[in-house]
Amino acid sequence: MSPIKIIPKNKKKKSPKYKREEPIAVDDPLSHNNHDALKSNLDENIAYLKSVLGDSGDLIFRKIHPHPEITMVIVYIDGLSGAQQIQDSVIKSVMEWTEKYIQEDHSLNFITTLGDSIMTIGNVEYCDHFGDIFSAILSGDSVILVNGYNQAVVAKTKDPNKRDVSEPQTQSVVRGPQEGFTEDIRTNTSLVRRKIKSVDLRLESRVVGRYTHTDVSIMYIKGIANEDIVEEVRRRIDKIDIDAILESAYIEELIQDSTISPFPTMFNSERPDVVAGGLLEGRIAILVDGTPFVLLVPVVFPQFFQSAEDYYQRSDFGIIRLLRYVAFFFALLSPSLFIAIKTYHQELIPTALMITLAAQREGVPFPAFVEALIMEVTFEILREAGIRMPKAVGQAISIVGALVIGQAAVEAGFVTPAMVIVVAVTAISTFVFPAYNLAIAVRGLRFAFMILAATFGLFGVTIGLFMMVIHLCSLRSFGIPYMFPIAPYNKPDQKDSIFHFPLKWLSNRPRLINQTNLTKQAAKKSTDN
Repeated sequence: MSPIKIIPKNKKKKSPKYKREEPIAVDDPLSHNNHDALKSNLDENIAYLKSVLGDSGDLIFRKIHPHPEITMVIVYIDGLSGAQQIQDSVIKSVMEWTEKYIQEDHSLNFITTLGDSIMTIGNVEYCDHFGDIFSAILSGDSVILVNGYNQAVVAKTKDPNKRDVSEPQTQSVVRGPQEGFTEDIRTNTSLVRRKIKSVDLRLESRVVGRYTHTDVSIMYIKGIANEDIVEEVRRRIDKIDIDAILESAYIEELIQDSTISPFPTMFNSERPDVVAGGLLEGRIAILVDGTPFVLLVPVVFPQFFQSAEDYYQRSDFGIIRLLRYVAFFFALLSPSLFIAIKTYHQELIPTALMITLAAQREGVPFPAFVEALIMEVTFEILREAGIRMPKAVGQAISIVGALVIGQAAVEAGFVTPAMVIVVAVTAISTFVFPAYNLAIAVRGLRFAFMILAATFGLFGVTIGLFMMVIHLCSLRSFGIPYMFPIAPYNKPDQKDSIFHFPLKWLSNRPRLINQTNLTKQAAKKSTDN
């Protein structure tokens, strides 16, 4: 197979009809004052910090005098930094050991002695620019300034209080790990490292967002991941220039290949085992601080039909994956096929069924398209209400509301019972997809197919399918064809595409994603003499 060519994400520039005004630069101390050096006068440093950070009630300046000749101040934000950790590992250590070290050697550099020998905190850094100090304070660390020194000590005292690892809210399984990512990026990276204990697992850190300064990490396995794809991920993330990154969806939208396609070209998961499995196949994980959803790239269309439980059950249960493909077409085409056949192609309906459907339509004032539109819109409203309402009442609203409204609509003569059945089967089919973002795409495309069916009948549905397949084949995810291994067809990789073959047959990684280290399982040795 010829080596893959990574296509950079470049957009053609159109000549604007009007002159755009250049954005006004915003004064951000973390970006503009990185070269402002720390002064040796403690009062001047404190005054400058207060002038930039403002008179905030949670900004603490704790001044202490561990020695008659030494004055220092500990700067931190209450709530971001652990107060007990500061008391035990910083203040207590400084007050107990400063006198001893100064008596032993008056010529020592107190700043380096403070960080290397006196404080009992696990990790310390040194900085001499205000930009680094601002970044440390706003990240939850404590900064120690000493009068007479133009260097500061940064103590890693970020508050450890965070949400415990719990069962993931999405992509649940019956058999398999019951742990999910949290909102803390360090917890998430540790969960992945527990799965992959390899020296080749690499983690690269970035800070994105002019105001939020969100931590973003890129994880991949050196020697397995395609270096060209890794470099493309770096390039796209480094190119981001935005005020805030509040969730991984921001990163996804800013670096994805196609912004107008309804189909997702990046995979997200809150399961560490799914991310670890993707890394072992040669994919790259993008972790964002503040969200439990981790991005995986590149992605292919069959990946959205794969569940983690497929690999934890016997391979003969892998035929369930085929059921998900069937549910995909049910969710996408059931209403449109019903509309097309009932409106334009009644000759395709058996006579007995046609008589039953005709009897049901007595007294119904709307055509099949309007019936389907009313029921689909109503069900989407109920589904959205069930999601936004508290969990205690959300499920009751969606289930009871669907039953009551469906029965009332039939009795009132607005819709036929057959249409209620079709809409119900369609709605249930959308719940089969392991990936929620694929279900959203199907829900949107369903209405487009309904319009085509109401306008052109089965010919419109066929045209829509051709257009959708052509669009899917034209998509790429970080240079990888979206429909691989179906188009382009690759026979060896079909073992884990529509069906899931036994694990002992899955000895190679996906060929188009990984081209340097294909073997993931040694060939079975013969036991014959």
